[in-house]
Amino acid sequence: MAPRNPAPAYQATKGSQLEIDKNFYTRIGASEARKLIDSFEIPIRCGKAFVVPRAHVCRISTKYGPQVGDLNIWSKDNPRERFWASRTRQLHRSHLTTFDRLWSCLPYLRPMCTIVGDTLAGYSDDVGGRVHDLLGTRCDPYVNQMLSGKAFDFHCHSNLTRAILPFGLSESDVHDVLNVFQVTGLNKDGQYFMEPCPAKPGDHFEFFAEIDLLCALSTCPGGDLSAWGWGKDSEADDMLDCCRPLVVEVFELTDPNLLEDWKPSQPASYTGMHGIKMPPFEA
Repeated sequence: MAPRNPAPAYQATKGSQLEIDKNFYTRIGASEARKLIDSFEIPIRCGKAFVVPRAHVCRISTKYGPQVGDLNIWSKDNPRERFWASRTRQLHRSHLTTFDRLWSCLPYLRPMCTIVGDTLAGYSDDVGGRVHDLLGTRCDPYVNQMLSGKAFDFHCHSNLTRAILPFGLSESDVHDVLNVFQVTGLNKDGQYFMEPCPAKPGDHFEFFAEIDLLCALSTCPGGDLSAWGWGKDSEADDMLDCCRPLVVEVFELTDPNLLEDWKPSQPASYTGMHGIKMPPFEA
């Protein structure tokens, strides 16, 4: 008997922001009417913060071969509004792909961007690993020291921290990430596992900005995760050969007809007071 496949807990209702116009986003992803406004490489074990204006497309690509990237996103105008990984995972899936959206935290709860291109869409390995991970989060020096007893300053958490300092943000603004190009899953005991990145030179991941975004991307110090580990047999330098730069490009869409009916996403419409009421005052 085939295992039962339960229905997802969160399903789009008519007219909600969870409902998506696939035809519109297919046109965005396929359009060649683009003007490159920003382009750069992020060296190995580094991070960089950058702005993606609303109604623009951002492409992250593996020009030199497999490499994992840890992505953080904020509203450019209000960094208190930032990517909410766990709610995005509930609303869509554990590993994101085309037409999935990255949602912001409460009390905003709106799509920050929509994925419009993914050359690894549909990837799954022989142990059930999938790509573009939302199950895990960024690597950090605190867990590293706990498990290995050694300090290392170039984990993704640290790379992201350094990257956002010029924008007036700090370590406390770094949050759970989307692990772009990372393959993960849960084993038969429900434990998190990681597998090598399958990306090839030229693979890419693209998203359309629904609002003005501040993004930060780290090139993971584990590189393609083909030789990761902890402790004395897994020195950070042993993974250097697995590390490669990532390329980021930001495009303006130049065909006005593409965006004729598009509007920036709006914060959640809930305006209640969580049951809090003002006490009555006697005259």
